[in-house]
Amino acid sequence: MHDQSLSEIPFLRAEVRRLRKALNQRAPSLAVLLRRRGFTIYKKEPGDDLLLPSKRYVDEYYGMLHKYSFRLFLRDVIKHQHAFTVDQVARYATPAVTKQYLDYLLSVRLVRKKGKGFSLAKGPIMSFGETLEWYVAELFRREFGSEAVWGVKFKRPRVGGDYDVIARLDGSLFYLEVKSSPPKQIYDSEIKAFFDRVDDLAPAVAVFLMDTELRMKDKLVPMFEKELQKRLKKPPPVLRMERELFQIQDRVFIINAKENILRNIETVTDWYYRKAAVSDKPRSVPKKKAKTSER
Repeated sequence: MHDQSLSEIPFLRAEVRRLRKALNQRAPSLAVLLRRRGFTIYKKEPGDDLLLPSKRYVDEYYGMLHKYSFRLFLRDVIKHQHAFTVDQVARYATPAVTKQYLDYLLSVRLVRKKGKGFSLAKGPIMSFGETLEWYVAELFRREFGSEAVWGVKFKRPRVGGDYDVIARLDGSLFYLEVKSSPPKQIYDSEIKAFFDRVDDLAPAVAVFLMDTELRMKDKLVPMFEKELQKRLKKPPPVLRMERELFQIQDRVFIINAKENILRNIETVTDWYYRKAAVSDKPRSVPKKKAKTSER
């Protein structure tokens, strides 16, 4: 019986994706949700620094990006893109695994041989940021049947900058700030800009996602607490959901890539929908206490 239940899990997941996709098709479009807030997309998905293979390899490449070690490997390839050896890009994986990753990039023509080493076939690529944003948007499209865009700019005089990923999930607006750098490279100004965009866009859910397996509690959570204290007389607490995943008032979430990004985004969506379901339930009217007869 237990084995049968396990075998049904892939089918159930596929069924959830199918039903969610059908629901998303009936919900207002992403453009409509944005327009209701006074937003119209000016630019999106620039692609100048996007490290993607040709279309026939994209599905497999998307699957490779699920691996944290592969994403770290790509960052090193970009860092040394003009000329590098296996040793220079083997900081986060064994030489054997790194060689497999290099062979894969050669096969999809993202890397070429150069002398005794290698170089990036496409370039120059300034950072891994756009590729990570593309990947997170693809997670919403492929796994949740959601409409999603990345690298979004609006003509908004009040709050500028890029909105890394915006998605429409079951009629709700999700906004994700996506960081490929470790916590030590995050500054107070970036937390402030994140909250400014959240206040302006008014999404149902806002996520600050860091592609790292390092702890969030040590530096990042205190930075959020400090910014909340600047903004509010009575700032809400930053509460741990599990591991290194945190939430603020069931609406703003701070997550990392420990285990995997998809699993952590699923934790956020599950948390949000369960809390929303509870808040939507009609509250029972408290009954008046019966008067006791006095003797």
